[in-house]
Amino acid sequence: MPQTDAVLDSLASVVRAHRADLTALARREGLGAEDAVDCVHDAFCTYLKLGLRGELPAHESEHPAWLAGAVVNEARNRRRLHALAKPHDPLDDLELEDAETPEALVARAEDCVRLRGCVNKLCKTQRTVVMMRLLEERPGEDVAAALGITRGHVDVLVHRAKASLRVCMIADHT
Repeated sequence: MPQTDAVLDSLASVVRAHRADLTALARREGLGAEDAVDCVHDAFCTYLKLGLRGELPAHESEHPAWLAGAVVNEARNRRRLHALAKPHDPLDDLELEDAETPEALVARAEDCVRLRGCVNKLCKTQRTVVMMRLLEERPGEDVAAALGITRGHVDVLVHRAKASLRVCMIADHT
């Protein structure tokens, strides 16, 4: 679909150009680092949905301002929901949190997305072993029994999958 490709390309360029500014905007609206990243992610998801339906502003130069408005609205909604959930703590009792910067959180989220794409590129058996052994943290014996293979073969598949994932992550990062 050419329309879908155009929307995805537009989203990718907007994400690269404005993610840090939008995250900082959400932080200025009173959100913690993780909530700010989630807020920006939600705004990008809305952007994608509206773009696929052809409901975004006609000129791409208006898109960053539209996204900023979406981030501010989402941040305010999150703050309201948070305020309803529990009373405000006195400022003296608050601990300094969010040691990671918003940029670091965004980079980590991007790494997770890239890793998921790399896992999807593995062959089915390796992908299954990685999911069961590494993500679900199931013992090697359980994985071997579930797949009808030996424990040693599971270890070999995990080793090869890790090597493939390293290569894929480095290739996708450059």
